[in-house]
Amino acid sequence: MDNSHYGVQIGENKFISKVTVLSHLKTYNLYYEGQNLQLRHREEEGELIVEGLLNIFWGLRRPIRLQMQDDHERIRPPPSSTSWHSGCNLDSQGSPNNTDGQQATEQSPPTVEVTPPEDQPEDNGVMEEHTDDDSESSAQLLRTKSDAGVLRRGQRRSPSDQRKIRRHRFSINGHFYNHKTAVFTPAFGSVTNVRINSCMTTPQVLRVLLNKFKIENSPDDFAIYLVHASGERVKLKRSDYPLVLRVMQGPCEQVCKVFLTEEDLGEEVTYDVAQYIKFEMPVLKSFITKLKEEEDREVQKLRRRYTYLRCIIEKQLSCLPEGATCM
Repeated sequence: MDNSHYGVQIGENKFISKVTVLSHLKTYNLYYEGQNLQLRHREEEGELIVEGLLNIFWGLRRPIRLQMQDDHERIRPPPSSTSWHSGCNLDSQGSPNNTDGQQATEQSPPTVEVTPPEDQPEDNGVMEEHTDDDSESSAQLLRTKSDAGVLRRGQRRSPSDQRKIRRHRFSINGHFYNHKTAVFTPAFGSVTNVRINSCMTTPQVLRVLLNKFKIENSPDDFAIYLVHASGERVKLKRSDYPLVLRVMQGPCEQVCKVFLTEEDLGEEVTYDVAQYIKFEMPVLKSFITKLKEEEDREVQKLRRRYTYLRCIIEKQLSCLPEGATCM
């Protein structure tokens, strides 16, 4: 049976009317007016579909593992032979086609004085043809065959440049990535976003987030929580629809945030319990003292009651004649 006429589904057998969702969606988009967090909506065969970016805050306590390489690794093309940066003009390196040396003069790089090693003769700024023994090493220096390129290659990059190179695909502010171990530790409370729609359930949203950062962990290892400013924490079920629930909670992230946590480390906090979280410790201790006193009073009342009933039963038993039995 088609349940689309009931409204927009937010969970298993849970629906909200389209009018209510559209009203909250209008408030949501007004709050993010002029920003890329605004959501779009459309209807397909009578079903309302909302789509756009959803902010998700990292709440992980343990590191996660990343893929070492992308599925489609980018291959750097060889340097152009017409660029003096590459120094790959083979006609100027002892080629038999170069008889007058004029082409080498026209495309040679700026003169840079480089002191050659003691065990090798000077080449007067022009590289000679390599022997077969040096073919492997020369193949690794295709980008830096000129003296100027070799000089630049010898310079060490700064630590900040090296970190940028290591993080190339995972350059997220506040996140730590160890390239050797492929371990990725998101900074707690930092935010990222994913593009989803209202038809995607919690596992599907988790899968999109993990694929975005090439995380190898299974989606079953994680959970999504709605964390309120009051301290209330609600875990989204596998059958819930996070984007619609985000819209229904309102746009302000100071009131409610969507957190990604470990499946086994997350803990739900009900609204009643959350009311006491904000209190200071002395106030909480005074609450405990009051509850203890009230508990002691109830215990004393029960003891007096059952002591009185015991006395009545014993008195009735003493009034029975000898040999009489109770029915």
